[in-house]
Amino acid sequence: MPTLYVTAPPEAAPNLARTLVEERLAACVNRVPCESTYRWDGEVLEDEAEEVLFVKTSAETVAAAEERVADLHPYDVPCVERFEADAVAAPFAEWIEESTGSEDDA
Repeated sequence: MPTLYVTAPPEAAPNLARTLVEERLAACVNRVPCESTYRWDGEVLEDEAEEVLFVKTSAETVAAAEERVADLHPYDVPCVERFEADAVAAPFAEWIEESTGSEDDA
């Protein structure tokens, strides 16, 4: 079961999360505030407010979710990392499968 790890500015995170869920590309998106330090254009930027988004998606919709994040994200190079869970509780996995993809599959 894939989960996408995405960082986004606080003003963009709610729209990203809601769009992914509304479009059935994610069953759930957890948003966690964080402070980031990173290098951009040769400069180190510190204490930049961001939100971490954990995008709970399915094997069927993960590629489309990645593409949609890239379409909506305000950064030139958004952080999008995919993690595959080795084990997921069966009821949770079923809920994710039912909540993603086309409504005809639900």
